[in-house]
Amino acid sequence: MNILVSPGHTEGLAPGRPPQAVLGLIDVDIHPRAHSLTAFKPYLSQRWWDYLLTYGLRARHGFAGGQPPFPKAQPMASRRDAWPPGGSPASDLGFVRAQHLDHYGIDAGVLNPLQPSGQGDQNNLFSAAMARAVNEWQVEEWTRPEPRLHASIVVPYEDGEASAAEIRHWAGHKDFCQVLMMSRTAEPVGKQRYWPIYEAAQEVGLPVAFHAFGYSGWPMTNAGWPSFYIEEVSEHATSCQPQMTSLVVEGVFERFPKLKIILIECGFGWLPALAWRLDRHWKTLKAEVPHLKRAPSEYLREHVWVSTQPMEDPEKPEHLLDIIEWIGPDRILFASDYPHWDFDDPRLAIPSIIPLEQRQAIWGGNARRAYGF
Repeated sequence: MNILVSPGHTEGLAPGRPPQAVLGLIDVDIHPRAHSLTAFKPYLSQRWWDYLLTYGLRARHGFAGGQPPFPKAQPMASRRDAWPPGGSPASDLGFVRAQHLDHYGIDAGVLNPLQPSGQGDQNNLFSAAMARAVNEWQVEEWTRPEPRLHASIVVPYEDGEASAAEIRHWAGHKDFCQVLMMSRTAEPVGKQRYWPIYEAAQEVGLPVAFHAFGYSGWPMTNAGWPSFYIEEVSEHATSCQPQMTSLVVEGVFERFPKLKIILIECGFGWLPALAWRLDRHWKTLKAEVPHLKRAPSEYLREHVWVSTQPMEDPEKPEHLLDIIEWIGPDRILFASDYPHWDFDDPRLAIPSIIPLEQRQAIWGGNARRAYGF
């Protein structure tokens, strides 16, 4: 994959760029948003445009239409200063370019469209049509006019075959750098219904990213729907734990040995503890999973990358160093979560206790290798 990255092209002009980011600054979590549903009209057939106008987006969460299921800390979960004149946060490329890309000197940014993407819609055929529209919209409205931005292939992940077709449709397109799924799916992601996605991703040489959240139709707890938004954002981490367990135990990494998984906005402090627990149970339950040729922790350390937003902040900073050492300092990628309210400034997000060489790799070097930039 030959993807444009031009480190230092805004050097001296970007007051928000960490001066130590000499390996480049790559942001793996930027959320573009359409100014309205009409933005997708040019990319939908008349059939699906009429469907969208008549029935709308129908997420598997029965109560998720209209207002969000939990009140956010800010409208549209966005920074107060991220609203362009007359538009929604991250809906105006010029505004995003000035406020984020230019101000921080971002060399490369990865787009992760969350809403309205059609992912997880109750109508799989519409979900596939909407995914295609969002992907074409990313290219025409974002990556073509702004070479620093790179798109994610949005897939209708509850339909494995349709998702694989969407991945292959964009194979070799220079603007796409990963496949995008969500962390809350109808079934655990190691199930064979999702394998066509991993097969196609490995075939075309793209990592599969799991971004926190999703409309699975299931609550994120094992006891029903929680009461507060703070519970939901905390569950971003716990929703990923069973997903990584599923990928390992179902044998996905044995079947697809070149597959890369990137976890975005899921935290990462939980990963070592999960691996230790899996290893312990695997030692006594190997007979149940003979398809696993190695300890679960080995698969996780070989196939999984994580992002910094939100980065854990333990009372004893040295504990963070221990976590990074176990995961691997080469497996951590910088993410800002722009334009959301919990946005991370690259100058402040990476604690100074982390050695400078590792911070430089987190800002840019690790993503460059993970994505093949």
